[in-house]
Amino acid sequence: MMSKRLICGLVLGLFWLAVNPARAVEVERVVSPGGIEAWLVRDHSVPITAIEFSFSGTGGAHDPDGKAGLAEMVSSLIDEGAGDLDSQAFQRKMEDMSIRISFSAGLETFRGSLKTLNRHRDDAADLLRLSLTAPRFDPDAVARIRQQILVGLQQQSTDPDSIARKVWRRAVFADHPYGRPVGGTVESVAGITIDDMKDFVANRFARDNLIIGVVGDITVDALGPMLDSIFGALPATSRPTPLADAAIVSGGETYVVEMDNPQSVVVFGQAGLRRDDPDYYAAYVMNYVLGGGGFASRLYHEVREKRGLAYSVYSYLNPTRHGALISGGVATRNDRVATSLSVIRDEWLRMYEEGPSESELANAKTFLNGSFPLRLSSTSSIARLLVSMQYHKLGQDYIERRAEIIDAVTLDDVRRVAKRLLAPEKLTVVVVGKPQGITPTSAAPEIRS
Repeated sequence: MMSKRLICGLVLGLFWLAVNPARAVEVERVVSPGGIEAWLVRDHSVPITAIEFSFSGTGGAHDPDGKAGLAEMVSSLIDEGAGDLDSQAFQRKMEDMSIRISFSAGLETFRGSLKTLNRHRDDAADLLRLSLTAPRFDPDAVARIRQQILVGLQQQSTDPDSIARKVWRRAVFADHPYGRPVGGTVESVAGITIDDMKDFVANRFARDNLIIGVVGDITVDALGPMLDSIFGALPATSRPTPLADAAIVSGGETYVVEMDNPQSVVVFGQAGLRRDDPDYYAAYVMNYVLGGGGFASRLYHEVREKRGLAYSVYSYLNPTRHGALISGGVATRNDRVATSLSVIRDEWLRMYEEGPSESELANAKTFLNGSFPLRLSSTSSIARLLVSMQYHKLGQDYIERRAEIIDAVTLDDVRRVAKRLLAPEKLTVVVVGKPQGITPTSAAPEIRS
């Protein structure tokens, strides 16, 4: 019997197809007169243009030693005044014209977005250009944003979910930069200077590590000059900080961080697969069956539905370039942690030994293909997908080919990948709380910058 989630996904997918009949998402490659490339999906239904972009090799993992949180702090400040506009003037101009500009720092990339009505497109492009090339970093804005970040970090220091994630990453990545928190620590953020941020902008934002996706009511002829007006003044080459591949520690250790809560938060996982691994899609389907399929997953059925041990339990693939993972989490009462972990290990082992059934594989494919159109429901979401396609080198025709790729995954593929990937004895587990019946095998690592 199909799960509620599977049925819901299919219905919504069919609804999207109904309101967007035979909508083919045609991806065009555009190169500006100045040589800046972007992938474009034209949508003339509303007079809006959305741009998503990222700079590779500029995420939090690339922050200098002792400066964890630098990328995150820059992302919070480069729209707080630029050029001759101070913070209030910059924000007021965006608000008056309903222009949305935002930035964020991930582990590997620094991302940005612009969304504007076409009648304000020139002004929006100019504001984005200023923020990327002439951010002010005025002392009052820096002090205000720094204080906001520090308050957030102090709140995270007592949040069991945040602690569990940070300690787990420190456990599996040890001293590799992937083990540092992208947002930094109280100590590292306090030590970031205005010169650090100016150097970041000068050295990391360049045309050679820039990836752009555009969706909206814009022609190729109009997009080219717009790309040059926004990004043309950036340096030709960046100065990235190279990262070595991480030697992931997944030796089956169990760490406990004592916290006086009635409930424990658990994070578990081990080494995974990169996005360009030939087995990635088989692993993607396998993970859906194991713990990625929400109500339809084995972990959810065994941990919540069958035994009532927790409200949620999940697993997911994190296919980063230098340290791919498969991991998951559960939160439950302290007296249920040991049983929950035992069930999770059993399901990890069952997938390793047996793989999915024919019906589980078929249902997974149906959901993964049927729900995909939901990811194309807005200009911004399509633009983000265009950036992701370029970053992972999936090809300009990926949207058309994706269903075929997933349909081509066989039962033998998934079973083979399950044996390659999963090993319950290698699960690294972090528990934050006062779990009963759990004996730590080693002292929990400290979170450092």
